[in-house]
Amino acid sequence: MPVERRVLLRTDDVLLADVQCGCPPRGWTPAREATVFGLVMVRRGLVRGRVRGREQLLDPATVYVERLGAEQQFAHPRGDDVYTEIVLSEPGVAALLGGDPEVPEGLVFTTPELALCHRLLLTRARAGADAFELAERTASVAARVLGHLAPDRVASGRPRTAQARRRLADDARAALGADVNQGLDALAAAVGCSPHHLSRVFRTETGTPLSGYRDRLRLARALDRLAEGERDLAGLAQELGFSDQSHFTRVLRRTTGRPPGRLRALLSPG
Repeated sequence: MPVERRVLLRTDDVLLADVQCGCPPRGWTPAREATVFGLVMVRRGLVRGRVRGREQLLDPATVYVERLGAEQQFAHPRGDDVYTEIVLSEPGVAALLGGDPEVPEGLVFTTPELALCHRLLLTRARAGADAFELAERTASVAARVLGHLAPDRVASGRPRTAQARRRLADDARAALGADVNQGLDALAAAVGCSPHHLSRVFRTETGTPLSGYRDRLRLARALDRLAEGERDLAGLAQELGFSDQSHFTRVLRRTTGRPPGRLRALLSPG
């Protein structure tokens, strides 16, 4: 079966891929045990799944929750299919489910909010968003899916009081201030919270996503360095955690409306 898999994000804890399955064979695929925990979100086409002998219909209004070790088969009655694949590590799954990596059974029916969150994730990935932002958005999508199967477990671990939520947001701001280049998983571990809960609480408390707040810190540092006359833009981009100078320039243009050279001229004392 010709399968084209474009990896949009790969870290130790998460894989995000855009998959196109062309010219599938007729009938059921051989029965195999799932080797990962994954979410399969069909965007175009129709897939029939047989999990432990029980048939399920997967279409663009559902999410298939792939459980590690489950015997499964698939059929493609309409031919070509396109879907989004999210694979999480066992610690990543446990972080979303209150510390327990055991995933509940079930097919999740999407909501308009989940469908939009899913497409925004793909849009940002195709636009070149960095790993921090994509990891934050991927965790949000996965948590929304699992929240339909085990809402109490997904909600557990979130700070209960307003004071605790404010403290968590402040701790995250302090950790980002100390190291603006750390990844989302490292930041969540530093403040003792799952990436999903940290992202959700931080947005509620500050009005901006973690990735947006991190970009504000990076912008402030970039403007200071440009005001000092910095001309090594490639070195500055690397220092601030951008993938390359082009990424750095795009972010500055998007946030200030000006490229680095113009900003340096505006900010220099002369």
